[in-house]
Amino acid sequence: MSGIQLITRMDVSQAQSVFQRLSRAVSDTAPIMRAIGTGLVTSTQDRMDEGVGPDGATWAPLNPVYAAGKKGPGILRERAMRGGLQSSITYRARNDQVAVGSNKIYAAIHQQGGVIRPKGSGRLVFRLGNRIVHARSVTIPARPYLGISNEDREMIIDVLKGALDRAIGSGSSSPRRH
Repeated sequence: MSGIQLITRMDVSQAQSVFQRLSRAVSDTAPIMRAIGTGLVTSTQDRMDEGVGPDGATWAPLNPVYAAGKKGPGILRERAMRGGLQSSITYRARNDQVAVGSNKIYAAIHQQGGVIRPKGSGRLVFRLGNRIVHARSVTIPARPYLGISNEDREMIIDVLKGALDRAIGSGSSSPRRH
């Protein structure tokens, strides 16, 4: 070879260290999923305070007679949030997913809506305001409280970016040349 020859060597140990930290971060994503689960529970409860679904749509109003005697400050909320639907929202995180929901028997009917009918051939009997009602069925409107809102998507991306930033570390300078 004639002319000038330039030999460049790079210290790739820093890059290898970053890749090792990234590999560890993505091999155990349970902490990331737990952070996402915590954020989703909080945003679900906040939406319940506002009476809106994940899409931002306002829930159907309560029956005025029911609303007058209701124990609590709003739709799907009970006084002091003790033992009600809102306080039952929780998450379960695994390495590959996070599930958010409630263990309340009535959670699904409020999320999806539907018609409640008596099991036998009789009627439903319940108190509405100051009177006892006998009905063949009761229609519960869907009031979706579970789901991913646009704000939730942003939170999830922020959690993922934060995890990757921590894995890479603050020393993200370019590799040294010798």
